[in-house]
Amino acid sequence: MTVEPSAAAAAVPPAGIAVSFVIPCYRSSGALPELVRRIAAQEPQFGSFEVVLVCDASPDGTWDEICQLAAADSRVRGIHLARNFGQHNALLCGISACGGALVVTMDDDLQHPPEELPRLFAALVPGVDLVYGLPERETHGLVRDFASVATKSAMDRATGNRVKDTGAFRLFRGHLREVFRRYNASFVSVDVLLSWGTTRMVAVPVRHDVRKLGTSGYTLGKLVRHAVTMITGYTVWPLRLASYIGFLFFALGGLMSLYVVLGYLVRGSPVQGFTFLAAAVTLFSGVQLFCLGIMGEYLARIYYRTMDRPPYLVRETVGGAQPP
Repeated sequence: MTVEPSAAAAAVPPAGIAVSFVIPCYRSSGALPELVRRIAAQEPQFGSFEVVLVCDASPDGTWDEICQLAAADSRVRGIHLARNFGQHNALLCGISACGGALVVTMDDDLQHPPEELPRLFAALVPGVDLVYGLPERETHGLVRDFASVATKSAMDRATGNRVKDTGAFRLFRGHLREVFRRYNASFVSVDVLLSWGTTRMVAVPVRHDVRKLGTSGYTLGKLVRHAVTMITGYTVWPLRLASYIGFLFFALGGLMSLYVVLGYLVRGSPVQGFTFLAAAVTLFSGVQLFCLGIMGEYLARIYYRTMDRPPYLVRETVGGAQPP
């Protein structure tokens, strides 16, 4: 049974909300009380608000903590996903369900200080729809940094945006929610979806604190898979690359054939040696398999779309106005 994403977010957003904070939660029960308290302390900066906490089927007590926070504060709403769908899918759910004139997304591990929100709001001037809060300094080690740069470069290629960098600490105008509510594919990239809704985006440096709980779930392997999936899921330039490579090696094959023919005409004998033949066969076979692999990735995307797998399913909600 398929559940439409717009219907799956089962809490009705209250009217008149100035800012909606959408926070995907996973193994963060110890951080959420402080995070909500620090967001509430910033209320004079932006007025009325709601905090939408999306529990991505966390195996610890995160959902129980969200229920307690929602019971203690009517501005807190919780959405419990039926299984672990991933950070971006959880964000898709929360953004589709929220109702603020402005939307802020942030992590649940206290790395994004709510005290830095005034910098984001100051940058949201007329003519700007989206503001990224980028870390002033960020290092995760050489390999992890290289993987992050490669992933973000892939995202820039996919979106074509002019912002040098992107991040999970974002502020954007509420009308961009329509892009999320219309989206119904299993793989989600929040930054790509935002780029579909606007090109008017800026980035500002903000303080990022050290993670207080747990470790990052984005390993090198996950970052590489995310980059590959994002490129093949939102762009066609790998197919163009395969075409260019095919043309290049077609020309190279022509030159090799010319070399063989000229060698026969000049020397009176064909090119000698098994090494030349083996190298040529290996080279061209490798290129063919590479191009077939690219086309296979796109066929896989089409296959997954025909399965109509929902990007998320909601198990239960807490707080806010409940549906009839």
